[in-house]
Order: sequence, then structure tokens, then C-alpha cells
Amino acid sequence: MDVLSVTPLLLLLSFLGCCAGQDALPDGPVDAVLGKSVTLKTLVDIPDYIAISWIHNDGSETTNVATALADGSFNVNDLYKGRVTMNNTNGYLHLEGLLASDNGDYSISIIAKGGTKTGEIHLRVLEPVSAVAITSILPEAMEHNSTVVLTCAAKGSYLNILTITGVLRTDLPTPVTCNATNNLESQKSAPFSLIVHYGPDEVSITPPNPPKFLRSKSNLSLSCASPSSPPATFSWYQNQQLLEVAGPVLTLEAIEKLKLGSAVVEYTCRAKNAKTQREASPPAVSFAVMEAVSGAKVSGPMSVLFAGNSSANLSCGPASGWVQSVRWEQDGAALGPGARRFFSPDKSSMLISPLQKEDNGEFTCMLTNPINTDSASYRMVVNYGPEAALVSGESAVEVDTKVVLTCSAASVPPANFTWKFNGTKTDVKTAQYQIEAARYKNTGMYMCEAHNPVTGKTSTHTHTLSVKEEGALDEGLSDGAIAGIVIAVLIALGAAIALLFFCRQKGRVSVLKKFLHTAGDPGQTSDHFVSHDASLDPAGSVQALAKPFPIIPLCLCLCLCPSLAGKDNGNLIFLKQRILSLFPLSSTITGSSPLSLPLFHLVLTNVILHPVSCHFLQEANNTEKQRRFLH
Repeated sequence: MDVLSVTPLLLLLSFLGCCAGQDALPDGPVDAVLGKSVTLKTLVDIPDYIAISWIHNDGSETTNVATALADGSFNVNDLYKGRVTMNNTNGYLHLEGLLASDNGDYSISIIAKGGTKTGEIHLRVLEPVSAVAITSILPEAMEHNSTVVLTCAAKGSYLNILTITGVLRTDLPTPVTCNATNNLESQKSAPFSLIVHYGPDEVSITPPNPPKFLRSKSNLSLSCASPSSPPATFSWYQNQQLLEVAGPVLTLEAIEKLKLGSAVVEYTCRAKNAKTQREASPPAVSFAVMEAVSGAKVSGPMSVLFAGNSSANLSCGPASGWVQSVRWEQDGAALGPGARRFFSPDKSSMLISPLQKEDNGEFTCMLTNPINTDSASYRMVVNYGPEAALVSGESAVEVDTKVVLTCSAASVPPANFTWKFNGTKTDVKTAQYQIEAARYKNTGMYMCEAHNPVTGKTSTHTHTLSVKEEGALDEGLSDGAIAGIVIAVLIALGAAIALLFFCRQKGRVSVLKKFLHTAGDPGQTSDHFVSHDASLDPAGSVQALAKPFPIIPLCLCLCLCPSLAGKDNGNLIFLKQRILSLFPLSSTITGSSPLSLPLFHLVLTNVILHPVSCHFLQEANNTEKQRRFLH
């Protein structure tokens, strides 16, 4: 049976309402591009059907597009052959190579055992987007002054227009594109660039603060720069005068070729844009270009100079370069005008007249300009002397002692020395005269003679040396020993004064007398006055350990306080005799360091007992002592 012959019948049955449904297709419309493809999808999936039919209605005519039956047969209208396929499972209709005539409504009828479903959707075939391009009303624009209108045109789409008033360089920093679109596709234009001319502005010079003075032939240069489109052209000016130098860089070499002076002047540049016709200049920079000082040289006298008779003229100058100031130094100390020193107005020369010995030394000339300093030196030699000779050394030595006599005399050149002993010339020709071991025969007069071979002057000095026997020059007590004795005496005086008050207490004399009666007997030593740390031997020596002098305060008290005996002068004499019998001159007091009793007797006699006129006399044999008391 012809599939197409049954289709009207199927449609008629559906129309009569045997079975009806309007949910087979989604809502439309569906847009498709001319010449491309489109798939009309259904909302059902009915594998068990009797027939599926698609019909196209362009508004004036209805055409069966394709029909599929349950037995798998498929029929396509001749108008769509080669362009249409249908999915026999879900009824999707796929159209290739769309034509403008494919516009219209497409309806579907699905006849199944359970009923019939239908649906309708509108297909719009659109012309493709193409020939997208940007155009401008101006080929190039001037910043701030131009209004730019850009138009984006394309087939299959509407026109887009972009207008920029008072265009800036930042408005179109890079090439721009436009997109032309419809519901199905979009197409981008080719990049479009619009030149916006601007500048010059923000002109600058590098370096902005160069040194005030620049060394000639250095590699420093000035650079001028400014944002500008097209790039600006540059010209240079010195103190507002145009220089014959073009370009963004001004080198010191170019400045020197123009033979510009060493004075500080202003330099600036000017930038100009040929399109915008604008000009701009930065703040000027100031500096001077000068040659460094080099080849400094000092010239001075070539003849032999003598103190008091000669003069010297020193001159200083450079081989090249401009000199701003001159400074003179002698051995590192600055020099200025003086009674004997005179300078030229520019200080390039110095006269010293007359020369003196103080003018010996190195004279330095320093030539300075703002770029550098160069120096040169001249050594001045002023001959003088010898001045008064002087011999230093011992005037008296002991026999066998080494003797060194040194002779000195200020002189330029250094003096030659000769020595005479007792008027006889010796072989010694150095500044030192040495005797390894002095003998008595070396006693005498030593004369040093200093001679300057240039000035022809001579000076002498005589030194007397005396050689003495060994020990003749021994010194007495040392300063430390004398100081110790003085301190000890002062301490003893202080103790004596303190004991003066102590001895005035009642009963001290009787106790002391008792002690002295027993002190002479070694077997009857009183424990009141001598501790177990001290003992008396039969010879009268006091062996002191930790407390060597327990008796001494009592002795001092007695001698300083004769009034304690009252009117009984016999008691006083007795006590004195007993004290002295305890300390014979031959006795010694021993302890951590032995002490000779004669020293104690000396102090006791001359310092402590003096107020009561006690005096000790020692006989030569040290066995019998006489004691005389003067009151």
C-alpha cells in the first residue's frame, strides 16, 4: 500500500477526533541559518507506532515532507530528498542545506495503537552574519580636539555605532573589534586601530640634578624625553640660546666642541610634535664643564742654602687645567704670610727671606678647582749649625762601672764628632764615648767637638768624670725606708698621748711596781702583764710570739707620766731602773720579723722619754750599762 496514499486518511482520522493530542512538539519558533542544518525534535518516544508523518506549511501551500511506517518503510517528498532524514524511534526530523523556502510551520502526526499525538512548530531560516567591519569618519585623531565615530556593519545583523567625543590616547590604547550577532551566530570584525596623536607633555631631562661641576671628557650626558605621538623632535638651548645640537641627547663632548666656558650655565631642551604642533620644555639644569688640574709641579732654589744668609722662592703651577685656589703646607702644616714669608696675589709663588733652620722640611703645593686637587712637593734643605754641643752622662761613677757619654748638637747636615780626653785627641769619632769598665785613670775632662763640614762651624762641650772606689756612691736609706720610720714615729707619738690619759687612773703605779719587782725573776712572771704568748729568759730577752710587747705600754706610761709616783721620786727611779734592766741593749725581741732593741732604745730615748729627760748611755763592751736620768 502506498504510504502517501494513506496519509490523508490518517490525518483525516486525527482531525475527526478519533484520537487527539497536542503535546508532540516543543514550543517554537526554531531558528536556523540559511545553508546550514536544523533538527526538529519531538517530546515523545513511542517505539510502538503505526505511522509518523511530518507536513510543511509555508503559509500558502501544504506539503508532506516525510512519512515513516511501523514496518520500517520511509518515504520522503521529492522536494526534500537528499536533505531530510527521520529518526524512526522518536520521530526527530533533520533537514540539511536549508533554503529560504524552508521557512514555515512544521506539524507532526504520530498514530499509535493507543491513540494519535500531534504537534506544530515554526521554523525560521535566517541569513548568516557576514562581512563584519569597523569604519571611522576620521583616519587619525588629535587628543582632546577630535570627535571619533566608529561604525560596525555586517550582513545578517543590525548596524552598531560608537561615538567618542574629545578622544583621549587612553580611549583606544589597542586595536578594537566589534561582534555582529543574531539568534544563531556571531562574527567578529577584523582588528581596527585608530591613531590618536598627542603630546609632547611631561618633558624631562635626565639626570635632573647633575653635579655643579663636571670633569672634562667624562661620560655624563643629558637626555630629554617626553610622551608623544608621533615621537617629538628635540632641540637644545644654553641660557636660552639655541645650540647646534639636535636629538634627545646632549653629550659633554658636544658641549666641549662648542668651546663653552667653565662658568656655570643653564641647559634645557624643547620637544615639538609635528602633528599636534605643540611644544614643551622641562626645567633647566645648571653645571659647568672644566678640565681637571693635572701635572702640578713645584720649582725652588738649586743652590746650597744657609740659614740666615739665603732666600728661597718657590713657584707652583699645573701642566693643564684651571686652578681655583692654591694652598701651601710645610710638613703637613698649613702656611700663611709671615714676617719672613711672602705670597704672590694668586699664591702661586712664595718667597722666604731670610731662611732659618725652621725652614728645613717638605713644602707641598696643592692646586684645587671644583673638580679635583693635584699636589707636588719640594724638599728644602737649609744648612746650619752645629749649635751648642751638649754631653750627657754620669759625672761620677764607681770603679768597674760602664760609662756612656753622649754628645749632641743640632746641625744640618748632621755634625761630625771627635773626642778629647784631658786635652788629648782620641780615636772616638761617634756621638757616643763608651768605657766598658771605668778605672781611676779614666777620671778627667772629656771634650766633645761637633763640626759641620758644609757651614764650616764647630762647637764644643767639656764634661768632667770622676771614678771613685766601690761603695763610695752608695745611697743612704731609701725613700721608702725613711717614710716608714716617720710613719712609725708618728704612730708611737699617737700611742703615747693616748697612754698619757690611761696612766693617770688611780693605782696604776703600784701595780706596775709589783710587776717590775717580779719581772726580773723568770720564775715569778706576773700573769697580769705577760700572757702565755710571751716568756722571759734568764739573759733578759723577751721571746714574743703573738703578743711581743705587753710591757711596752707600761714603760711608756711610766716615762710619760712621772707624776704618777707623786712625791716619791724614789719609786719613779726604781721603776725606771727595773724597766731598763728588763731591756738591756744587747737583748732582742723576736717574732715574725726580728727587731733590734737599739732601735727601740733610740725611739724610747729621743721620742718617748724625752718629755721626762730620760737618756740612755751604752758602754762599748755591752756588758755593763750605765743609765743616767735627767729630770
